[in-house]
Amino acid sequence: MKLTTYTDYSLRTLIYLAVLDENRLCNIQEISTAYGISKNHLMKVVHHLGKLGIIETIRGRNGGFRLAKKPEDINIGKLIRQTEEDFYLVECFNPDNPNPCVITPICGLTHMLREALQAYLQVLDQYTLADIVKRPESYRALLFNEQ
Repeated sequence: MKLTTYTDYSLRTLIYLAVLDENRLCNIQEISTAYGISKNHLMKVVHHLGKLGIIETIRGRNGGFRLAKKPEDINIGKLIRQTEEDFYLVECFNPDNPNPCVITPICGLTHMLREALQAYLQVLDQYTLADIVKRPESYRALLFNEQ
């Protein structure tokens, strides 16, 4: 299973916000610079995370965004389900596939891959953003060049 760049950037954004001072607002440029990633991609990510209610966005001259929930209330499995477009590990998982594989009706691999996908998501369901950022000072040292 490979996560999309969109999910990767969503996770990185949340990690960044989780290690900031609790009430401090952040902006897209700040995260873009810290990670060396595209502002355009981050704008879409931040907008979506705001629509999901995971981050709070404040408009205006002194605006920005911050976590809307505590890190321990942000489940990683749920987040990945909300940011990934699909979980079609193989072609036959896509019901809209115009060219289905001829062995799909009897293929044993399909069942194994579905089971593996469920196990993958079940493991991620056991973790929260707080589990990722257990040592915020280490993240701050890397992200903000603090010593």
